[in-house]
Amino acid sequence: MASKSPTASGTPSGTRIARGPVIAILGHIDHGKSTLLDYIRKTNVAETEAGGITQQLSAYEVTHKSKDGGERAITFLDTPGHEAFVAMRSRGVAVADIAILVVSAEEGVKAQTLEGLKVIKEAGIPFIVAITKIDKPQADIERTKHSLLENEIYLEGLGGDIPYVPLSSKTGEGVPELLDMMLLVADLQELSAHPSEKPVGVVIEANLDPKKGIAATLIIKDGILTSGSFIVAGDAIAPTRIMQNFLGRPIKEARPSQPVLVIGWDKIPVVGAAIQTFDKKRDAEEAVQATAAPRTTTIAAKGELDTAVVPLVIKADTVGTLDAISHELEKVLQDRVQIKILQKGTGSISEGDIKPALGIPNTIVISFNTRIDPTAADLARRSNIPIHEFNVIYKLTEWLVEELVRRRPMRKEMEITGQAKILKIFSKTKDRQIFGGRVSSGMLAVGNSVKIKRRDVDLGEGALMNLQQQKADTKKVEHGEFGGELKSKVEIAPGDTIDCFIIVEK
Repeated sequence: MASKSPTASGTPSGTRIARGPVIAILGHIDHGKSTLLDYIRKTNVAETEAGGITQQLSAYEVTHKSKDGGERAITFLDTPGHEAFVAMRSRGVAVADIAILVVSAEEGVKAQTLEGLKVIKEAGIPFIVAITKIDKPQADIERTKHSLLENEIYLEGLGGDIPYVPLSSKTGEGVPELLDMMLLVADLQELSAHPSEKPVGVVIEANLDPKKGIAATLIIKDGILTSGSFIVAGDAIAPTRIMQNFLGRPIKEARPSQPVLVIGWDKIPVVGAAIQTFDKKRDAEEAVQATAAPRTTTIAAKGELDTAVVPLVIKADTVGTLDAISHELEKVLQDRVQIKILQKGTGSISEGDIKPALGIPNTIVISFNTRIDPTAADLARRSNIPIHEFNVIYKLTEWLVEELVRRRPMRKEMEITGQAKILKIFSKTKDRQIFGGRVSSGMLAVGNSVKIKRRDVDLGEGALMNLQQQKADTKKVEHGEFGGELKSKVEIAPGDTIDCFIIVEK
């Protein structure tokens, strides 16, 4: 089981905590998105902070006193509609937890309303309809409801289950009810996080500030981002030395669902990139290098198996945990390995979870923080199906990455190690040619195989037998001009290029 030792933030390790929802607001232009956000910001940011504040980030937090009297945090994304859902689309992680679809009580459904609805459906998150501008003389709530129904937006009480709230951002009528509804929908989602896990988050905005340098706004979805570590987002790295909250105030940590501005990136990170955290800068740099693919050409053997399919059965303790595991699975995808989920769910592992693996060789059954029924354990043992138990997500992902790499089919690839341009031919004898050249990139070494090209057309191959630089023999050259001896049946000429390569199995 996971240990319960306290974390730096005072939360026992392994304990799940509730996190506030992250909300995105979409809708047709001039239907009241900005006015609604402005009203919420002015009335729900603490009075000591609200006066004269210029919002520092594209996301901000408010506190709302719910019907039971408790104060709850809600994070709003103040970004264009489609950007609120950017996350690594290929990996299926959404930034927002809940969407608000704003529809004017004067105009009803318009083109951008439907565009917003499409974005929400693609993200796969719940949403609430906010019928705005009910204070206007031409407002007609019933007509607006009918307009929604005509466009297959089925509201609660009208044949569907989509909640809606009529409101006025001018008078404030209905806004508290909308905030209550957001929290209710969030509770139904069981939004939670592991404060002891490594932080998971998404870049939602990045820019170059002339005074501060490169800054990026992140939404933390799990774990706690603390100062003193290093973040990687794509091929960009930043120390967490300078962090600010949405008010522009320095902070030492950012908790789940909290927006945070991190300053000091070495390059502008891509919006939508997921973040990884490391204790040491060297580890962060190695992670970036590992994701930078070398220039390769695939050499596929005839009949070679190109992709291995790894069948998975996953059971977890809660829906929140299962969602987190699903997100992590998207991140651990390996080249030439395809994960196929046979079954997933919550609760204990039963015989019904083992049966899909029968007859499917090498199925992986994962139990995350849940019990295994004795009958299931017996069936798995008799069928030689191992059940792998975990209670920490990063340990699960580390093990799974190793397992996927182990199962990945090997294939031979040609990896370019260096390139040079032929400047002059000194002599030719049979299949040997002495030439002068200049290194264009990488490194050339004695014994390397080479591909010979003329105007990007392959002429053939050869091998470097000797190298000289500054009139002395050398085993390798990495820059400048050099002399070399090439063994090849191809007759080279000035202007040709040679690509040194090695064959590697990957």
